Amino acid sequence: MRLNHLDLTVPDVAQSRTFFETYFGLRCIVSVSRDDQEVAVLTDESGFALTLNNFDKRRPIEYPGGFHVGFMQDSRVRVDEIHARLRADGFDVGSPREFHGAWTFFFRAPGGFDIEVLHQYRRGDDVGGVRSTPVPSGSARSDIS
Repeated sequence: MRLNHLDLTVPDVAQSRTFFETYFGLRCIVSVSRDDQEVAVLTDESGFALTLNNFDKRRPIEYPGGFHVGFMQDSRVRVDEIHARLRADGFDVGSPREFHGAWTFFFRAPGGFDIEVLHQYRRGDDVGGVRSTPVPSGSARSDIS
């Protein structure tokens, strides 16, 4: 099983669409705006669909604490590249750091929700000069920060 779509309510569908196309390479396959109905469907190379809507024209949109959308990257270098581009374009992005077994940063996206850009370490990756070790299946790690 895999997650195949997510629907986000955003205050400005066009602005959020442009943001996801520009910074995360999503491609719009459907865009409809009529009356109070505004929706855009974007996809990535794996077939994941992100739907953006504001059917009720609500503003502001409030997301619960801790809610965020994550974009997994293939390497720390790619995380750093995205960070540099966002920062150069004026986004208030925290510095990348080691957190929950990943090289990651968070920032607030247009639309009022948080985004995490991360490279999740895999078994055997070199993390700060130390080789990561596998976590046994079914066990939880409480020492990851």
